[in-house]
Amino acid sequence: QAQLVESGGGLVQAGGSLRLSCTASGTIFSINRMGWYRQAPGKQRELVASITTGGSINYADSVKGRFTIPRDNAKNMVYLQMGSLKPDDTAVYYCNALISSLLDGPGTYLERWGQGTLVTVSS
Repeated sequence: QAQLVESGGGLVQAGGSLRLSCTASGTIFSINRMGWYRQAPGKQRELVASITTGGSINYADSVKGRFTIPRDNAKNMVYLQMGSLKPDDTAVYYCNALISSLLDGPGTYLERWGQGTLVTVSS
């Protein structure tokens, strides 16, 4: 079964940078969209950025110009490069992907979530 594992969270000062990494593992046929969501305390989970296999990217308005979402299709990895961080960016960040795996069969894409990684931006 496919799974997503994130890394790279931590504490950073406002104005700083941080890079999150997400690796998809397991018996994977292919991965469609990959992305990052975040959930701040007391708020709903929201999309931060997503990228398709073909490279089409979508960013939340709040992070445009500050975050980028590189993807390495060969390694089944996606990153979130965060810059000019603000205290409002403090949240648990979740990796998300649509994955077709051996268990599900080729052509069947199921949504997977990572366990989340905490990013704290101090003022």
